[in-house]
Amino acid sequence: MQAKPILLYLSGPMEPLIKSEGLYRYFAGFCAVCDLSFELQRGEVLGFLGPNGAGKSTTMRILCGALAASRGRVWLNGIDLQERPVEAKTDLGYLPENPPVYRDLTVDEYLDFCARLRRIPKARRTAARQQTKQRCGLEGAGRRLIGNLSKGYQQRVGIAQAIIHEPKLVILDEPTSGLDPNQIREIRSLIRELAQTQGVILSTHILPEVQAVCDRVQILHAGRLVFSERLEDLRRHHQHGLLLTTAQQLNVALLRDLPGVICAEPLTEHRFRLQLDRHADPGAIADQVVANGWGLQQLCPEQEGLEQIFTRLTTRESIQ
Repeated sequence: MQAKPILLYLSGPMEPLIKSEGLYRYFAGFCAVCDLSFELQRGEVLGFLGPNGAGKSTTMRILCGALAASRGRVWLNGIDLQERPVEAKTDLGYLPENPPVYRDLTVDEYLDFCARLRRIPKARRTAARQQTKQRCGLEGAGRRLIGNLSKGYQQRVGIAQAIIHEPKLVILDEPTSGLDPNQIREIRSLIRELAQTQGVILSTHILPEVQAVCDRVQILHAGRLVFSERLEDLRRHHQHGLLLTTAQQLNVALLRDLPGVICAEPLTEHRFRLQLDRHADPGAIADQVVANGWGLQQLCPEQEGLEQIFTRLTTRESIQ
C-alpha cells in the first residue's frame, strides 16, 4: 500500500489589523495629513504622539472612516475601508476626542443602544453590557443619566461604547482626558488588557501615557510622520553622546581636542557633555583623560529619551 504524502501548510505573515498607504487630507488647501503610511499588528499598542495641531485627530478620523482621505488608502483587518466601509468597520471600536454620548440617556440605555447598533444578538446584550461596565469601572452607574456624570465618568462611557462588541481594533483619541490619577491607572490597565488579544491605537500628547502602555510610538509633526520606533529600541538606537565627570576643573577647549570629539558642552565645572563622531572610541577618550591627569570620575553614554526626541522633532527648527 502506497503511503500518502504528508502536506505541510506554512502560513505567511499575519495580515495587519490596520494598514495605511500614502494618506493625505487637505482642508481648503491646507495639508493636515501628508503622506502617512504605517501598519498595526494584533497584540500591539501604538502611540500616536504630536503637539496640538499635528494631525493626530484628523488621522484617527480617517482611519475609522469618519472622515475621507483626500488621497491614499486604508485597510482594516485586510478590508479596503473605501470600497467596503460597512464590512471594514465591523471589527473597529473608536473613541473620538469628544465622547459620542447621549446625555439624556442612562448608562445602561446608552450601552444597550450601542449594542444594537453593533448588531450584538439580543440574547447576549445584557451580558455584553455588564461585562463592559465592569471593565470600564461603571458597575454602579448603570441607572444614572449620562448628563449628570462627571467628565471622567463620561469618558469611561465613551470607552465602553468603543469596546462593547469586542472589536479586533480599538482606536482611542485622548482616552484619559479629564480623568484623575486613579482613573488614569485603571484605563491604562484596561488598554494593556485589550492589547492581549486586540490591537490598540492610542492618540495623545502625554508622554508618560505612551511610555506606560505602548509598544511602539509614532510622532506626527505638521501632518507628517517624523518618527516611528519601538520603545524598547530607543535606548539602543538613540545614544546622544557621552557624559564626562572629572575631578579637576577643565577648560572645555581641552576636551574638544580629544580623539573623536566633535563638540564639548560644559554642564557644571566638573561635568561635560561630549558629542562624538560615529567612529569615536569611548575607551580611547577615557584613556586620554586619565593620561592627562584630569581625574576621571565618570564616563557614560547619554541616552536620548522620548521627551528629548519629541522636543527635537517638533520644534520650529526641526522643519526648516
